[in-house]
Amino acid sequence: MSARSLVVTGTSTDIGKTIVTAALAAALAPRLDVAVCKPAQTGVLDGEPGDLATVTALTGPLPTLECIRYPDPLAPETAARVAGVAPADPHEMHSRIAAFAGRHDLTLVEGAGGALVRLAPDHTILDVAAALSAAVLVVVQAGLGALNHAELTVAAIRAAGLRPAGLVIGAWPEQPDLATRCNRDDLPRLTGVPVVGVIPDGAGRLSAGRFRLDAASWFDPDWLIGLRPNDFETSNSTHQGVLA
Repeated sequence: MSARSLVVTGTSTDIGKTIVTAALAAALAPRLDVAVCKPAQTGVLDGEPGDLATVTALTGPLPTLECIRYPDPLAPETAARVAGVAPADPHEMHSRIAAFAGRHDLTLVEGAGGALVRLAPDHTILDVAAALSAAVLVVVQAGLGALNHAELTVAAIRAAGLRPAGLVIGAWPEQPDLATRCNRDDLPRLTGVPVVGVIPDGAGRLSAGRFRLDAASWFDPDWLIGLRPNDFETSNSTHQGVLA
């Protein structure tokens, strides 16, 4: 299988991207060499655990790459300016991620904040996806506001010439209200993108063992198969795969 990448973005910050990334890695790791990349991490000091530490705490050891970090919890471009340092160099970032991804079956690349948050001046996670020829998985909220935010994000992805790989609801409440229940039906209808995963609220607080056992059940099984083309090709050579 050739090396592939899947970018994970969201409709906003604190939407559940890190837990979705961890869940997807846990679901696929038994069958694939999965790696996780964070192009830009903000809000942590050198030596402090960031999002990649959260991922590996839930999934167990995985290859990871963090390209750059800034101490203030701001958009990376702004955080660089506040810290008085040069912003990330997009060419260097793309080169490092591509080299890293080339050593693994599938690399999950988690963005910072929403799809149009600047990693560097005039540079977003969508530019990273374009450089990697990667599809983009969108993590969405469950309740009010989800439809507008999801439609705007999907429109931005398509305007960039990229393909949405699916929507994942980042935190599904134990007792969803009417708006939340309606959103689950309306999200694919209005965006034209299927909901391929629903993560239960509080999943990140599960024990690592329980998280790994349950992770695959949170995603559409056929969609997961599309991320494992070698597995599927043995039984159905016409399947194109989610990342094709």
